[in-house]
Order: sequence, then C-alpha cells, then structure tokens
Amino acid sequence: MLTDPMPAEAVETALKRVTLAAEDLDGNRVATVLLELAGEWGVPALWEQICQPLLARLPGRTPAEIAVEHALCAGLRVGLDVYRREPGRSLPTGGVLLAGAEREAHCLGLHALAAALREQGRGCLHLGPALPWTALTSAVYRARPSTVVLWSQTPVTGRAYRLVRFARDFPLLRVYGAGPGWIEPLAAPATRLRTLPAAVTACLAAPRPC
Repeated sequence: MLTDPMPAEAVETALKRVTLAAEDLDGNRVATVLLELAGEWGVPALWEQICQPLLARLPGRTPAEIAVEHALCAGLRVGLDVYRREPGRSLPTGGVLLAGAEREAHCLGLHALAAALREQGRGCLHLGPALPWTALTSAVYRARPSTVVLWSQTPVTGRAYRLVRFARDFPLLRVYGAGPGWIEPLAAPATRLRTLPAAVTACLAAPRPC
C-alpha cells in the first residue's frame, strides 16, 4: 500500500470536521482541513476513507443539500489542487495524461490522483473534465504520453466500447478507465482501475516517454 490506513478514531474525527465545514458552506475550511489530513495520512487514505464516503452520503436532493454538496466539492477540489504544489517548480509528468470522459463534468477523482502523484514526486498532464474523444486523440498525438487515465462518474459517460476502441487505436498506449461510471467490463487492451492506490501504482509504473 502507498499509505497506511487511517485509524477508526481519526476517520470519525476527520469526517465530522469536514462535514461541519461543508454544512457551514465554508469551502475554504474544507480545503484547509483536507490539506492538514493529507499531510498527516497521505492522499490515497484520505480519498478512500474520508472523501469518497462523504460524497456518497450526500443525496443532493433538496436545495440545502445541493448547496452543501457544492461547498464540499469546491473545497475538496481546491485542497487537492494545491496539495504539494510548489510555485515555479514543474514535476516530471512521466508520460501520464489524465482527463474526464466526454460530457463528464465531475472528475474529483482525477484531482485526487494528480495530488497523489505529486505526493510521490511525479506530475501529470491533467486536462480536466468533459474532454471530447477527438480532443483526447489530438492530445495524445501532441503530448505523446505512455499512459492515459480517463475518468467517468456515471454510466452515461462511461462508454466501455468507446474506451476500448480508443485503446485499440493506440496499441502502444496504456489506457485505463477510472471512476464508478465504467459499469460494463472493459475488454483488452483497456483496463479498469478500481481504487486510487491502484491508479497511482499504474501511473508510477508507466514507461517514461523517450
């Protein structure tokens, strides 16, 4: 494992602190707490034991719940994006490209993966959410990565057949689907990454471009 799991007491305390900050609609406090916890426990443990459970338990049905969800997501994104960043210093990308699937607006998991890679001294090319397939193809030709991780949050955007076709178009490229949207099995050469530690391990093992 990349990091040790958080003890039960630490998890309970962390959940309460982040929840209270989100309920106060204080995204800055959410980010501050996240940065503190990431520094203590590492991004993979924080994401899987705190962030994912909090996101899963927010139904987002009423106006109040939607506001809390937005505050939480905004705070998490800011905290993950600034974690281990140093102004003026670029980390080697290692040939790793991250993007959200076409029409996929939610890709906090990619922000977590990018933060976890920085924690290991590696960068990446993070192109953000909702990248059209044609733009992804263009990015591969321009940047020539060795690894692509495509995030899908819902089955609407997790089109397994399209990811497999993309992978077959680039036989030298390692292509991974990440996120809960890939509910259909991914056929070779595409592979599904089910956890953040697995995604970090796959990206760190990627051959660096020449």
